[in-house]
Amino acid sequence: MSADHLAEIGLRYEVDGEIATVTLDRPDKRNAQTFATWSALRSIGDALPEQVRVVVVKGEGPSFSAGIDLRMFSDEGVPGQGSFGSASSQDDDSLKQAVDKAQQGFLWLRRPDIVSVAAVQGHAIGAGFQLALACDLRIVADDVKFCMKEPALGLVPDLTGTKPLVELVGLAKAIDICLTARVVEADEAYRIGLAEQVVAAGDLAGAVAEKAAQLLSTDRDAAAATKRLLQGASGRTLDEQRAAEGAEQAQRLKALFGGRS
Repeated sequence: MSADHLAEIGLRYEVDGEIATVTLDRPDKRNAQTFATWSALRSIGDALPEQVRVVVVKGEGPSFSAGIDLRMFSDEGVPGQGSFGSASSQDDDSLKQAVDKAQQGFLWLRRPDIVSVAAVQGHAIGAGFQLALACDLRIVADDVKFCMKEPALGLVPDLTGTKPLVELVGLAKAIDICLTARVVEADEAYRIGLAEQVVAAGDLAGAVAEKAAQLLSTDRDAAAATKRLLQGASGRTLDEQRAAEGAEQAQRLKALFGGRS
């Protein structure tokens, strides 16, 4: 996907060595997302260069993302993209396929071979909140405002955000956040585990760059293997997890010392 086409959608994508940066770039719309945003995110993930180890996701301007472009709720919709109303005329299977395609723009951020870092400032509402949740780590500015707005709009969060939210904050807190559609600010986000680090807004870029450098300081293959172990841990018993550790370690030892007598 060309830079010009991404710019039309409201995205920027840059690769600098082992770091890729995806920027939501519609600051006049507080980086609101559309069907085209999700399709472009999926395409970026599909074409991610093999050398990339860290992916930074950020928003241009004062907000990370204010969520869904409200034109998607209108009869006219987004020019060339339609609306939720036009999409709802499809049968159930087609609707589920459309949701699945949108979700693919978020799922790739969890791949074991990369670490994704959301740099979040200002509003992270609905789809914006879920994009931050799709990332492995969230470094936030002290003006951040998380909000899961979908239930207040008659919708459910469907961009892969519900599972990480529950895993991060627990079921009761996730119910509270989603079913009240209330705002979670920086102090609470850090306290309940939504954010790994809170910094002044002017220090956000520097904090993310420092974290990327730290992540790149570890061995690439060992980092990927460790992330696979951590991602699978909650679904395994202790015996299953230690077996998985042994299998991964056997591969690492072979890679490091294989062939030595």
